[in-house]
Amino acid sequence: MSEPHDLVIRGGTIVDGTGAPAYVGDVVIDGGRITRVTVGTDSAGALEVIEADGYLVTPGFVDVHTHYDGQATWDEQIAPSCWHGVTTVVMGNCGVGFAPVVPGREQILIEQMEGVEDIPGTALAEGIDFRWESFSEYLDALGERRFMLDIGTQVPHAAVRAYVMGERSMDPEPTDVDLERIAAIVREGIEAGALGVSTSRILSHRTSAGAEVPGTFAGERELEAMAQVLGDLGTGVFEVVPRGMDGEVSESSHAEIDWMGRLAKETGRPVTFSLVQTHSEIDRFKLLLDRSSALRAEGAPIHPQVANRATGILMGLQTDEHTFSTRASYREIAHLPLSERVERMRDPAVKARILADPIEPYDHPLSAMVHQGYGNLLTLGAEFDMEPPQEATVESRAQREGRNPEELVYDLLLEADGRAFLLFPFTNYFRFDLEDVHTMLTHPASVWGLGDGGAHCGVACDAGGPTLMLTHWVRDRTRGPRIPLEDAIRMMTSEPADLYGLGDRGRLVAGLRADVCVIDQAGLKIELPEMVFDLPAGGRRIMQRASGYHRVVVAGEITIRDDAETGARPGRLVRGAR
Repeated sequence: MSEPHDLVIRGGTIVDGTGAPAYVGDVVIDGGRITRVTVGTDSAGALEVIEADGYLVTPGFVDVHTHYDGQATWDEQIAPSCWHGVTTVVMGNCGVGFAPVVPGREQILIEQMEGVEDIPGTALAEGIDFRWESFSEYLDALGERRFMLDIGTQVPHAAVRAYVMGERSMDPEPTDVDLERIAAIVREGIEAGALGVSTSRILSHRTSAGAEVPGTFAGERELEAMAQVLGDLGTGVFEVVPRGMDGEVSESSHAEIDWMGRLAKETGRPVTFSLVQTHSEIDRFKLLLDRSSALRAEGAPIHPQVANRATGILMGLQTDEHTFSTRASYREIAHLPLSERVERMRDPAVKARILADPIEPYDHPLSAMVHQGYGNLLTLGAEFDMEPPQEATVESRAQREGRNPEELVYDLLLEADGRAFLLFPFTNYFRFDLEDVHTMLTHPASVWGLGDGGAHCGVACDAGGPTLMLTHWVRDRTRGPRIPLEDAIRMMTSEPADLYGLGDRGRLVAGLRADVCVIDQAGLKIELPEMVFDLPAGGRRIMQRASGYHRVVVAGEITIRDDAETGARPGRLVRGAR
């Protein structure tokens, strides 16, 4: 008599991650691996059966652009990604991370992460136990931990430069000795299991102390030295936030993609770079997509990495900035607990004073748009409208209602007892629809990413990309073409897995890891964002959960059952391509 199977997912609509048409069948799992994917498997001998009739059955989602580098040292959930069907994340993006580090200089890396990714420095200082110096020691520390999902990481250029060059880390050119040490650290990291190396080159990426991030002005000689390590070892991805992403002139973007293409072709290693639609030239992304296609045709494995949504900031009474945050009368009550502050703000006399106050100077040049850009400030709606029309802007609504837009914002921020949010898009929404995002997502050169899970805690939560893909893009969109289900699943599974060399996941195929989602596609819903205060030292972050994940399976163990965690922690550190 044969041994019973560990788990059978029976009778679901299988979307296997390859792009092939969906079909009804069973997924058989033993020892953390997929044993068979068939129609009509006899599950009588299974230890557990998931009845999946009426549900989608897909590979677990692979999110290659996250920033859980600090959070992974204290948090086992890896939230919010764990709530959205993600079973593998890649962190260490944008050149920032926490290793290597000179003992006693940990604050430098905290300031880099706090400034670039808006993760509270107090939470990082309280939560991270720096028990390492080298990058390989950091991986060892992560390797001792258990998670709800798998994590992989990359060698962060800014941290490497700070470690090697110290006070000279912002110098444009390293010495020859510096360069040798930088390359050696990258090699050590890749050999220890890092999935790539990352760098950032945009001026808006600054530390919390206001300085540019080390590596921002690195020359091509230094970039080549790091990329060549990947080429020599025959593994690893070079992840780049290129100059021009934050709206600099076209020449910057075009020069960047050319050197990235040269490195990709010369080393044979994939280069993936952040691509968004910017305010300065809203059609520039099309030129960069076309250039990417041309470089790929010449043999350069280059991949624009794109988001599946408008990216921006959420504005509310609990976020870093809002329309009234610099006004004197508001600052007098800003320290009060939210409930007391809301009560005071509902007083007509307080409202009149705040609205009458002049706007004080801003800390950041983008703040002017947030405080006064009513023509781009959007209401989210009760069901989190992902593609609101121009009529949903504060300016349009104020005109319809014959109201002052500032007063309208004031009243909107008081909704839901002060927990409401407004959305101010900085990228990808300059025509008030997502047609340009559709162009980027469906381009053959692009890969889905830029979710920034774990980052921008006080202003955004974009880690729900898989849920938004399956709801808005596959099921609900009315203002343009949808994305076929099979293509959407492929975009979030086999494509990102293949980019990072994770060939053991991303498809429902016998022999691969049993990372599986069982999804109620009809009932799938992304919840409205909320501010929670669960980081170390009481730090805040915006959280956005989902409903409709019937089961999530990681390495054969059920981690999510009907949107609630089971307590299982099968996730591990992923060391190297496979």
